[in-house]
Amino acid sequence: MAPAISLPRKRNFRACDARVSPARTRRLFHRQTGQTMATERTFSILKPDATRRNLTGAVNAVIEEAGLRIVAQRRIRMTKEQAEKFYEVHKERPFFGELVSFMTSGPVVVQVLEGENAVAKYREVMGATNPAQAAEGTIRKRFAESVGENTVHGSDSAENANLEIAQFFQDSDIAA
Repeated sequence: MAPAISLPRKRNFRACDARVSPARTRRLFHRQTGQTMATERTFSILKPDATRRNLTGAVNAVIEEAGLRIVAQRRIRMTKEQAEKFYEVHKERPFFGELVSFMTSGPVVVQVLEGENAVAKYREVMGATNPAQAAEGTIRKRFAESVGENTVHGSDSAENANLEIAQFFQDSDIAA
C-alpha cells in the first residue's frame, strides 16, 4: 500500500563549508539545482519499545529514505536521572513518572540527524504522537504500539534540538 505522505528520495549534496556553527547549521550545495541551502540538526530517540522489538534498522531506513543523515548514534540505557532531566518540562504532568519509568525500562538509541529543515522533516516522518492518527507511511503509523509506546522521540524546535543533543553528545561525537 502506498504511503499517504511523500517522503523525498535522498539528495546528492556536498559540503561547501565543513565548519558547523553553534546553531548546528551549515551550508550545503545541491549539485543538481546549483542552490546553496542551510541544513540543520535535530535529536532523535528510538524508544525502548523499538529496541525491544529490534526495529532500529527499520526505523533508521525510514529516516534515511526521508533524506536525513544519521551523523551520531549511540545505544544507551538511560538512567532515571537522565530521563528526569530530559523530560523535566513534563514534571508536573500526571504521566511524568510513567514516562520516566518507560524510558528507563530498556535500551534506547539516541541520535543526531542532519538535513535540510531537519526538525520539521523528522517530525513529519515520525507522524502524530497517537499512531491511530498518524499518516500512512510514518514511523509511528508503521511501528508504534500505542500513544505511550510510540517508538520515537524527536525535537520540536531547533533550540530544543541543540539542548537535547548536548545532553547526550559532545561535538566530537558527531560526524559531519
